[in-house]
Amino acid sequence: MVPGETEDNLHRIVVVGGGAAGLQLATKLGDTMGRRKTAHVTLVDRARTHIWKPLLHEVAAGSLDVGHHAVDYLHHAHRHHFRYRIGQMTGLDRAAKTIQLGASFDNEGREVTPVRAIPYDTLVMAVGSTTNDFGTPGVKEHAIALDTQEQAVRFHQRLVNGMLRAHTQVGPVRPGQLHVTVIGAGATGTELAAELHRTTRDVAATGMDRIDPAKDLKITLVEAADRILPAVPARLSGEVMTLLNKIGVEVRIQARVTEVRADGVQLADGGFIPSELVVWAAGVKAPPFLKDIGGLETTRNNQLVVTPTLQTTRDPAIFAIGDNAYLVEAGADAPIPPRAQAAHQQASHLIRQIPNIIAGKPLKPFKYRDFGSLVSLGEYTTVGNLMGFIQGKNMFIAGLFARFMYRSLYKMHEQALHGTIKTALDAVARALTRRTEARVKLH
Repeated sequence: MVPGETEDNLHRIVVVGGGAAGLQLATKLGDTMGRRKTAHVTLVDRARTHIWKPLLHEVAAGSLDVGHHAVDYLHHAHRHHFRYRIGQMTGLDRAAKTIQLGASFDNEGREVTPVRAIPYDTLVMAVGSTTNDFGTPGVKEHAIALDTQEQAVRFHQRLVNGMLRAHTQVGPVRPGQLHVTVIGAGATGTELAAELHRTTRDVAATGMDRIDPAKDLKITLVEAADRILPAVPARLSGEVMTLLNKIGVEVRIQARVTEVRADGVQLADGGFIPSELVVWAAGVKAPPFLKDIGGLETTRNNQLVVTPTLQTTRDPAIFAIGDNAYLVEAGADAPIPPRAQAAHQQASHLIRQIPNIIAGKPLKPFKYRDFGSLVSLGEYTTVGNLMGFIQGKNMFIAGLFARFMYRSLYKMHEQALHGTIKTALDAVARALTRRTEARVKLH
């Protein structure tokens, strides 16, 4: 028994992963079962705060301050009647129905929490995904992914430090010194490229007169496929491509990266992109620790294979939702994509089904509904397609309405966590704060 855990006959629900799906699930279950003391709900995550992952490109570009949007797990758990346990999951004992957590440490290397085990009756794996570098040489050493808020903050600090260094150094700005190459033109990479084009120029305008934006600042977006945003409709991809060309972002398609070096990116066709700042956003996979964990069935990308009820194929007491779940629905040619809307829908489905688990009733299968895609290019524009809203047909949207729809997705996420009143108050507070702060974070 873990110190601080109560011993009784209540059903123990453990959610591993405090991303969009995991935190929403723990919050709603805490507000119902936890508050009524009909079950114990525990959330496990190695981080101490949560931020909605689709916002990370804005954190990296400096247009969003993490401090204004991060959710403190410990405080949130207290308010919503569930437990929060910090730690990285390292193992699973299905026979004993426990998960193992590694020790956590502070920035000075001192142990904060020890190695321990957490018991469960129902386990939900919602650990999301990590960047897949496909074994490309130099990625780990010279590129930064955007899987966590720490990585996004680190890239932004590296960007600002690089610009300060270029402004104060004795010699001229070197070729490629302030060039940013974003590898992978999915939603994250494309949105980051557009946001960086604006914010780097805003930073240079804050007195860094030795930096010439037209000559020294360059954003390059690299994609191995034959078009950017390959997972969205071709019309949407074309609209975004036109906008990127218009604002001056260089786009290279059908360009496969073979190596990332300290001074740039090597391409398979022999080309080389000088760049001392590289972001890797090309593909995702589930975290490596999931590979065959506890004898569960996993895919080549470490995802947990689940049945239509979101239960793992080899243990009905263990569920998987979000990016770490692999489910091919009946009649489908491909698995449900690793997207925020899928994670939200799966969390909502489990919220309704877990009472049936406790009551021993049959579970209903999960049905995914694709509502379309939205891509935000910051202050330039937002474009997207909404599926099935008008007599079963798709509708292409752009501009202010598309931007409103994009922002509303985040508001829906906030509302699921905090409720309507707090979400509205937070929106007002942030609007007032933006009037008194710099448009771009400079530290």
